Amino acid sequence: MHSNIYNISYMSKDINRLKVVLAEKKRTNKWLAEQLGKDPGTVSKWCTNTMQPNLETLVEIAKALEVDVKDLLWSIKTDKTIGY
Repeated sequence: MHSNIYNISYMSKDINRLKVVLAEKKRTNKWLAEQLGKDPGTVSKWCTNTMQPNLETLVEIAKALEVDVKDLLWSIKTDKTIGY
């Protein structure tokens, strides 16, 4: 059985904006956990970027919050330029 959560403790940067989006929508971790049928502790770990939801769960979160999936993720940009 595959886990619905990925541990990213080795990464130093936040990946998701779930905590920010929940605040913007005036929703709580508990509310989201109830909407998704997930443990509130799991949602809390997502909000602190201790763990990440899988892609399928991100889609469910986006639907529950009525946002686009991309709104749940921080933009990742690099300073590298590719020369041809």
